Amino acid sequence: MSEWITGRNPIYEVLRAQRRQVNRLWVAQNTQVSGRLAQIIQLAQTQHIPVESVKRGNLDGIDPHHQGAALNTGAYPYSDLESIIQHAESRGEPVFVLLLDQVQDPQNLGTLLRSAEAFGLHGVILPLARSAAVTPAVVNASSGATEMLLIAQHNLAQAMDRLKDAGGWMVGLEDSPEAQTPDRVNLAGGIGLVVGNEAQGLRKLVRQKCDLLLRLPMNGQIDSLNAAVAGSIALFLARQARG
Repeated sequence: MSEWITGRNPIYEVLRAQRRQVNRLWVAQNTQVSGRLAQIIQLAQTQHIPVESVKRGNLDGIDPHHQGAALNTGAYPYSDLESIIQHAESRGEPVFVLLLDQVQDPQNLGTLLRSAEAFGLHGVILPLARSAAVTPAVVNASSGATEMLLIAQHNLAQAMDRLKDAGGWMVGLEDSPEAQTPDRVNLAGGIGLVVGNEAQGLRKLVRQKCDLLLRLPMNGQIDSLNAAVAGSIALFLARQARG
């Protein structure tokens, strides 16, 4: 099964990571070849990937926001939970993992994955069902960060148990009275940050498996942040606590 990746930064990261099967690169006719696009073509040629000049309408049919290029690739290469844990061990670091409990919006997922890569997480765990997967839309929303991350699909409750065995504390992000504010939580060690569904939050079993709950204090007029923004802030706080 193949898919089309569009957008210059996502395409560049796919080619730079060299984790996927890549079939061909389409470039819109009469597009100025400079900057990032020139780097993309050079990478494709170095990797012996066919580069084809096509009518712009061909790309419009894939994505109206294609930025003059589209890359035909194989499906996203998911990792697994053990590889994520081994990645942390190989770096001599306590586990730092993001677990997403049925986050369904591709834009939210892409934003969280981009933050996870930027803050140096060892990996991300997605549920096996009822969750957005790593689709081309998510790759685009993450600006290609997906290609640099270890992302696994796993039973979330089982993954939390395994990460606890590996030395991680499970921290559920939740805006509730019993949740603690960041100044009362030690985020310096092994951490699995759990972010819930945009509408329903954390499922009951996932919430029960959390060692503690974390909430972000709000000082403005709105009473909450969306899942991607709140999760990204919490990841930053954990990154800062780790030094």
